[in-house]
Amino acid sequence: MIIVDTTVWIDYFGGRATRHVEYLDRELGRRRFGLLDLILCEVLQGVRDEPASERVLRDLRVFEILSSGGEEQVLAAALHYRALRRQGITVRKTIDCWIATFCVRQGHSLLHQDADFDPFEKFLGLSVVHP
Repeated sequence: MIIVDTTVWIDYFGGRATRHVEYLDRELGRRRFGLLDLILCEVLQGVRDEPASERVLRDLRVFEILSSGGEEQVLAAALHYRALRRQGITVRKTIDCWIATFCVRQGHSLLHQDADFDPFEKFLGLSVVHP
Protein backbone atom coordinates (compact mmCIF):
# COMPACT_ATOMS: atom_id res chain seq x y z
CA MET A 1 0.00 0.00 0.00
CA ILE A 2 1.08 3.59 -0.56
CA ILE A 3 0.46 5.86 2.40
CA VAL A 4 -0.31 9.41 1.28
CA ASP A 5 1.09 12.06 3.59
CA THR A 6 -0.64 15.23 4.71
CA THR A 7 1.62 17.31 2.46
CA VAL A 8 0.13 15.66 -0.62
CA TRP A 9 -3.48 15.79 0.63
CA ILE A 10 -3.18 19.53 1.29
CA ASP A 11 -2.23 20.15 -2.34
CA TYR A 12 -4.78 17.60 -3.56
CA PHE A 13 -7.71 19.29 -1.82
CA GLY A 14 -6.28 22.72 -2.60
CA GLY A 15 -6.40 21.96 -6.32
CA ARG A 16 -2.65 22.40 -6.83
CA ALA A 17 -1.15 20.44 -9.72
CA THR A 18 2.08 19.15 -8.18
CA ARG A 19 3.76 16.05 -9.56
CA HIS A 20 2.70 14.19 -6.39
CA VAL A 21 -0.96 15.14 -6.86
CA GLU A 22 -0.76 14.26 -10.55
CA TYR A 23 0.71 10.86 -9.60
CA LEU A 24 -2.10 10.28 -7.09
CA ASP A 25 -4.75 11.23 -9.67
CA ARG A 26 -3.15 9.07 -12.35
CA GLU A 27 -2.71 6.01 -10.13
CA LEU A 28 -6.11 6.05 -8.40
CA GLY A 29 -7.79 2.77 -9.22
CA ARG A 30 -4.47 1.17 -10.19
CA ARG A 31 -2.67 1.24 -6.85
CA ARG A 32 -3.77 0.80 -3.27
CA PHE A 33 -3.64 4.10 -1.36
CA GLY A 34 -4.29 4.75 2.29
CA LEU A 35 -3.57 7.08 5.16
CA LEU A 36 -2.96 6.88 8.86
CA ASP A 37 -5.40 8.08 11.47
CA LEU A 38 -2.89 10.79 12.42
CA ILE A 39 -2.70 12.01 8.83
CA LEU A 40 -6.49 12.22 8.78
CA CYS A 41 -6.30 14.32 11.95
CA GLU A 42 -3.70 16.67 10.45
CA VAL A 43 -5.71 17.14 7.27
CA LEU A 44 -8.97 17.81 9.12
CA GLN A 45 -7.26 20.26 11.48
CA GLY A 46 -6.35 22.36 8.46
CA VAL A 47 -9.90 22.60 7.10
CA ARG A 48 -11.49 25.96 7.84
CA ASP A 49 -15.17 25.11 8.37
CA GLU A 50 -17.43 22.20 9.20
CA PRO A 51 -19.09 21.71 5.79
CA ALA A 52 -15.67 21.56 4.12
CA SER A 53 -14.43 19.24 6.86
CA GLU A 54 -17.34 16.87 6.23
CA ARG A 55 -16.58 16.85 2.48
CA VAL A 56 -12.89 16.15 3.04
CA LEU A 57 -13.69 13.38 5.52
CA ARG A 58 -16.14 11.81 3.07
CA ASP A 59 -13.56 11.97 0.30
CA LEU A 60 -10.82 10.45 2.45
CA ARG A 61 -12.99 7.63 3.75
CA VAL A 62 -12.85 5.97 0.33
CA PHE A 63 -9.24 5.11 1.20
CA GLU A 64 -8.10 2.75 3.92
CA ILE A 65 -7.54 4.63 7.16
CA LEU A 66 -5.09 2.71 9.29
CA SER A 67 -4.78 2.87 13.05
CA SER A 68 -1.16 3.70 13.83
CA GLY A 69 -0.84 3.28 17.59
CA GLY A 70 0.29 0.80 20.15
CA GLU A 71 3.25 0.17 22.42
CA GLU A 72 5.34 -1.54 19.74
CA GLN A 73 4.91 1.49 17.48
CA VAL A 74 5.94 3.81 20.32
CA LEU A 75 9.11 1.82 20.98
CA ALA A 76 10.01 1.59 17.29
CA ALA A 77 9.46 5.33 16.70
CA ALA A 78 11.66 6.18 19.69
CA LEU A 79 14.31 3.78 18.40
CA HIS A 80 14.22 5.43 14.96
CA TYR A 81 14.43 8.88 16.53
CA ARG A 82 17.54 7.89 18.50
CA ALA A 83 19.10 6.17 15.46
CA LEU A 84 18.80 9.38 13.46
CA ARG A 85 20.15 11.43 16.36
CA ARG A 86 23.26 9.23 16.30
CA GLN A 87 23.60 10.24 12.63
CA GLY A 88 23.47 13.90 13.69
CA ILE A 89 19.88 14.35 12.51
CA THR A 90 17.19 15.71 14.80
CA VAL A 91 13.68 14.81 13.73
CA ARG A 92 11.69 18.03 14.03
CA LYS A 93 8.19 16.57 14.19
CA THR A 94 7.20 13.52 16.21
CA ILE A 95 4.32 12.85 13.83
CA ASP A 96 6.73 12.51 10.88
CA CYS A 97 8.82 10.05 12.90
CA TRP A 98 5.61 8.16 13.70
CA ILE A 99 4.42 8.03 10.07
CA ALA A 100 7.83 6.99 8.72
CA THR A 101 8.25 4.32 11.40
CA PHE A 102 4.77 2.94 10.72
CA CYS A 103 5.53 2.66 7.00
CA VAL A 104 8.90 0.98 7.62
CA ARG A 105 7.43 -1.51 10.11
CA GLN A 106 4.38 -2.36 7.99
CA GLY A 107 6.17 -2.43 4.62
CA HIS A 108 4.20 0.46 3.12
CA SER A 109 5.58 3.08 0.75
CA LEU A 110 5.09 6.78 1.43
CA LEU A 111 4.03 9.48 -1.03
CA HIS A 112 5.10 12.81 0.46
CA GLN A 113 6.43 16.28 -0.27
CA ASP A 114 8.34 16.80 2.97
CA ALA A 115 12.13 16.76 3.25
CA ASP A 116 11.79 15.69 6.90
CA PHE A 117 11.21 12.15 5.62
CA ASP A 118 14.46 12.05 3.63
CA PRO A 119 16.64 10.76 6.52
CA PHE A 120 14.18 7.93 7.10
CA GLU A 121 14.61 6.92 3.48
CA LYS A 122 18.40 7.32 3.51
CA PHE A 123 19.20 5.70 6.85
CA LEU A 124 16.22 3.59 7.93
CA GLY A 125 14.89 2.03 4.75
CA LEU A 126 11.68 4.01 4.28
CA SER A 127 10.23 3.20 0.86
CA VAL A 128 9.29 6.47 -0.86
CA VAL A 129 7.35 6.98 -4.07
CA HIS A 130 9.20 9.48 -6.28
CA PRO A 131 6.81 10.55 -9.04
